[in-house]
Amino acid sequence: MDFYLEIKHICKQTGARYGILHTPHGDVETPMFMPVGTLASVKYLSPEDLYELEAGVILANTYHLWLRPGENVVANAGGIQKFMNYNGPMLTDSGGFQVFSLSEKRKISEEGVTFKNHLNGEKLFLSPEKSIEIQNKLGADIIMSFDECPGYPSTHDYMKKSVERTIRWAERGKIAHQNNKQALFGIVQGGEYPDLRQYCAKELVKLDFPGYSIGGTSVGEDKETLYKMIDYSIKYLPKDKPRYLMGVGSYDAILEGIMRGVDMFDCVLPTRIARHGALMTSKGRLNIRDKKYEYDLLPIDDECDCYTCKNYTRSYLRHLYKCEEGLVKRLLSIHNLRFLINLTKEVRKAIQEDRFGDFKNDFFEKYGLNSKNPRGF
Repeated sequence: MDFYLEIKHICKQTGARYGILHTPHGDVETPMFMPVGTLASVKYLSPEDLYELEAGVILANTYHLWLRPGENVVANAGGIQKFMNYNGPMLTDSGGFQVFSLSEKRKISEEGVTFKNHLNGEKLFLSPEKSIEIQNKLGADIIMSFDECPGYPSTHDYMKKSVERTIRWAERGKIAHQNNKQALFGIVQGGEYPDLRQYCAKELVKLDFPGYSIGGTSVGEDKETLYKMIDYSIKYLPKDKPRYLMGVGSYDAILEGIMRGVDMFDCVLPTRIARHGALMTSKGRLNIRDKKYEYDLLPIDDECDCYTCKNYTRSYLRHLYKCEEGLVKRLLSIHNLRFLINLTKEVRKAIQEDRFGDFKNDFFEKYGLNSKNPRGF
């Protein structure tokens, strides 16, 4: 399998990692942020937009693609990349998070989860084997083990049972995995409990996955708890394999994750907030709907090199937003994604120059952030 992480440099100041992730669809630098293309499409963006953004790995959603158009339709096209005409590396999640977040009535058993289709109420069943079978047919470079993703907070007793089930499901999924061109990641669960995070990580490492994810985050916990979840998990994961923090896309959490040794991040946050007019900039948050931008002929961010900032003014973008023109969703999404992709690009340079600690401190000071009062976009 043509998949591995090559660690190129460890920051002498912080221990943060710079590397090259080698995949069947190309090499990408880490740490990196991965845009989310739930239904084999990053909302309102074309593959050509993604190339221009230097997006690298794109994430697609197993649950949603299973429901429509169906994994067989994607397989018939030659896999997810050919189906959506994107030639870069891709990752699919297991569908587990959606099963637990979109279905109020679900029944968890040792075999898997019975739940209702959120689109039409149809009864569905998803097991570790079925999740892997779907992902094998979708054909992404990186796929995820099927796990239980409990909400926050959960009791230690419930979380212990959940972690034990997640480990058994990970083993079953590994046995079911039939596509040796895909890298299957294990997912560390355990909530905010250090003993369970340690136990889950160690047991998954015994199964020797080519990469590991830290799951159970962004489910209602505060930032300090999130950072503890990372700390409790990452110390037990192999240093020579990629580490992926799932569902995290605020700039403060990305920087804190990188400081702790995370290589990969994904989140719908930048595109979701863009569609509501909220923008990430080098000077902090900007709401394009605000009246003060009505006559403003500056770009969103004069430090940004994205297509939107090169070609459009705040005044025009506000006009599009107020008129509910679809174009604005594309233009604002381009900007927010480029902001995070540029941020990780600057981080990689700082790591290689052994100054990531200074970079992070300067960034936090500029945005009024600190570890004791963690708040991000």
